[in-house]
Amino acid sequence: MRFWQQDASLRFDHVLPIRRGQKQYRHDAHGSVMKLNHHAEPLPAAAPSGYRELMIAREGVEEPRSMVDPDGNRVRLVPPGLEWHHPTSHKDGSPEPQRTLQVSYGDILRLRRTAPVGRSGLSASERASFFWRKTAPRPSIRFGQALGWRYITLQIADIDTVHNDLRKQGRARGSCAGNTWKRGADIGWILDPDGNWIELSRRASIVGSLA
Repeated sequence: MRFWQQDASLRFDHVLPIRRGQKQYRHDAHGSVMKLNHHAEPLPAAAPSGYRELMIAREGVEEPRSMVDPDGNRVRLVPPGLEWHHPTSHKDGSPEPQRTLQVSYGDILRLRRTAPVGRSGLSASERASFFWRKTAPRPSIRFGQALGWRYITLQIADIDTVHNDLRKQGRARGSCAGNTWKRGADIGWILDPDGNWIELSRRASIVGSLA
């Protein structure tokens, strides 16, 4: 908590009880949310996901500055305006970055391509973007209950239609129908071509009524 609030300068928003033995400390990152999940019990060892680094634009930073949080997660503070003028960016690794970019994030989730020529990047909003670099294949990625960057969350207003379309293509897990988490959000899960978890969410406080 001290690292994220002081070193990374993120604003603590609120704590969200998830289940017995797990709480989520939510921090504002220029309108995006950095979720710090606290588990009462020790977490198992697990291979890292393809999500490699979180980049945060910060006033007063003149040169990119790399940091590592107490759990080993990579963070980079960058000057405002760097990394395609988005306040937050995710740096990801993929054996086939162009395939991952086009198939999962571009064609299916309809993220907008914004990277300069020669870079693999997409924009999720005016606040957040993602870009990839080529890496070696990884073992299957454990969801959630492990250290490190485990998943990303995208807010989608018409989540039922999007999730059903993805289920027909064999990309989604489970169903969004009736999956309303404590009356605060409808959620569903998909995997990108590299096995990285993506949470699709329709959170009432962001996209409006769940009715």
